[in-house]
Amino acid sequence: MKIYKLLLVLFILLFTPYSLIADDKIEHKIAVLVNEDIITSYDIIQRLKLTSIIQGKILNAQNTQLMVNNVVDELIREKVKISKINEYQIKIDDNEYKEFETNFFKRKNLKKDEVLNLLKEYKINYQEFENLLIGELSWNKLINGLFYRLTSTSDLEISELIKKNPSLTNEQAESLIVQRQLDLQSSKLLRDMMNEATIEYK
Repeated sequence: MKIYKLLLVLFILLFTPYSLIADDKIEHKIAVLVNEDIITSYDIIQRLKLTSIIQGKILNAQNTQLMVNNVVDELIREKVKISKINEYQIKIDDNEYKEFETNFFKRKNLKKDEVLNLLKEYKINYQEFENLLIGELSWNKLINGLFYRLTSTSDLEISELIKKNPSLTNEQAESLIVQRQLDLQSSKLLRDMMNEATIEYK
């Protein structure tokens, strides 16, 4: 996907000494229209910086274009997912979110305090980070609700998986098999939704 002139100018600002405040002073325009939902240049810059923090990557001339493309694609997928999440009225309570956030930091081997400090330093609203996790958790909850009852495992599948990974218990192997099936259903549903979506780059 090509990088539009407006976005290119904004992302160049990320490499200037005053970049952390510069993007707050620029008029942020619509970059992508997904069905009736908009993604602005501000959304892209915020997610770009957030992604660099989570992945521990430093933005530079070599990786920025790829990261921008990935971020835009990610935001588009999220807009499409949200439409289905809203359709099924998926709700996340505080306890569910706190548990998911804790597990997120463990999986990424990140310390929450350090991440929060970086969010503040790079002028990223914590709500941006929270929305990212809520979206991921909501989608997982939706997929489980739609497809979990359709999953199945066999003794042979469990045995074969344990042969490849002897440290796994039967319960862990069964859980992995089920999760793979759910992941396949998730990918198929999202692919179908993306094919039906109207996506317009401004």
